[in-house]
Amino acid sequence: MATSSTKSGLSVTPVSLSDRLMPVNAAPSGFNAARDLPAGFLEFLSPLHAALTLRQRALVARREAALQEAHGGKQPNFLPPSVSTMQAWQIELPEWCFDQRNQMTGPADDAELVVKMLNSGAPGVMLDLEDSNANTWEHLTTGIHNVLEALAGRLTFFDKKRDRKVEIRPSKTVLLTRPRGLHLHQAGVLPGELLPASLFDVAMIAYQVDFAALKHPLCFYIPKSESADEALWWRDLFQMVARAKGVPANSIKCMALVEAHPLAFQMEEFAWNLREHILGLNLGRWDYMASLIHFNLENREWVLPDRNTIPHNVAFFQNLRTLMPEICHKHGMLAIGGMTALYPSRDNPELNARALAVLAEDKKNEASCLMDGAWTGHPDQNEIAVTQFPAPNQLAARPKNANTHPDLRPLPTGVGRRTLAGTRAAIRTVIRYRNGSVERPGREPAGRLYGRPGHRPHLPADDCATHETCGLRVGLGRERAGSSPHAGIDPPAFDQELERLQQEGTNVGGEANDEQAAKLREARRLSEEMILRGEFNPA
Repeated sequence: MATSSTKSGLSVTPVSLSDRLMPVNAAPSGFNAARDLPAGFLEFLSPLHAALTLRQRALVARREAALQEAHGGKQPNFLPPSVSTMQAWQIELPEWCFDQRNQMTGPADDAELVVKMLNSGAPGVMLDLEDSNANTWEHLTTGIHNVLEALAGRLTFFDKKRDRKVEIRPSKTVLLTRPRGLHLHQAGVLPGELLPASLFDVAMIAYQVDFAALKHPLCFYIPKSESADEALWWRDLFQMVARAKGVPANSIKCMALVEAHPLAFQMEEFAWNLREHILGLNLGRWDYMASLIHFNLENREWVLPDRNTIPHNVAFFQNLRTLMPEICHKHGMLAIGGMTALYPSRDNPELNARALAVLAEDKKNEASCLMDGAWTGHPDQNEIAVTQFPAPNQLAARPKNANTHPDLRPLPTGVGRRTLAGTRAAIRTVIRYRNGSVERPGREPAGRLYGRPGHRPHLPADDCATHETCGLRVGLGRERAGSSPHAGIDPPAFDQELERLQQEGTNVGGEANDEQAAKLREARRLSEEMILRGEFNPA
């Protein structure tokens, strides 16, 4: 997403890279690329950088322009008819990808979680270098290492409870990797240069992987796209990498997340531009909800309810949830639903039953919309998720008289509740996530820390998307409250929610020692300043 609103008083201009509160990922002090990166990698990287970096900058600038236009009254809309929407084109979906009824996702830097996901029986597993993985050099390089080891079937972890090493079991599970989004940058690799983080991640993996030894083509999950033209950037990256590796141009496959409001109007054009590579689209609904808020910040009628009162079938999701399968199935692609943000519990049967019931209802709704599968974040969710969808997919299912231009911006009226308590809960979520970034950057902020088994599983799983949604929700409340810079989110509100978090013992580790209290106070300071500056993207 673009990084800031353009309304005077909320944020005047997009926050520059050098002025961001959250710094760009940089290689550590003393890093020497020629010595510390794989031999020959810089020669592999340089032509990619020369061809694609300036294009990335231009695409990011176009995102900012689109957001400014939306805040000026020109909202995203469907494009005129074109060859991509009028021609009867089809992709060739390979047999190894027919069944993707559940794709389990988690941070790539956690070897134990990666192995457990791959051994869960899930049809697909996405290893994440983006939202749930720390955007720091240490966690990034660990994640890339784990991806390469998993692709080779070599990744292991030591199970202390059972006193044994656990390996990846042979299976038909499709392994996909989500690189960082096009809006992020990587510093410290080439002297004085900022690389597109997406380029660096894809290049690092593709350069080191043995294409001939893979059980299926190398697959990436494209995040955070905002226009069909961005698909051309990814297409050219994949094809340049393939040529450099001496493999066919279509040797890299991908799925793509629809997480930004503008892209919802350009899904068919986006897929057309990637037709040699794409396998399907995914509704990344938490990021998408954040994007909806962002693009509607100036619309006083568009007020989002409290997060936990929004039903899974709310119209702004449901209209997109029915459009996506129609577009995908028209062209032979898979349509994948979103993440259910409640974790099960092995320690509390009542909470476990509640979480799994929500999971079943959510996935059944997506199946009824003709989705072919969806996401989960815990091995215990796999069986229930899989059984909600017809096997192996619903590619042959298309509704009669489908509306190909539905209202993708319906007002959320008559839905949920809008309360001060909801805004305060959003403040707590932002502080809690940012505390995770201070304590354990990006790796387990809120969701993996507070939603995993044994750690308050009734709480929703919170990740980067939730932080962005809640930050915008607070900013929205402030904007609706009036024009005062602190209206609706005055410092006492942050202080009071900080105190509540301290009293509840929800700081990392559950111990109120001086060091952890100081980190929580710093998280509170960063949270408020990011919202006041309109720095809603926490990357």
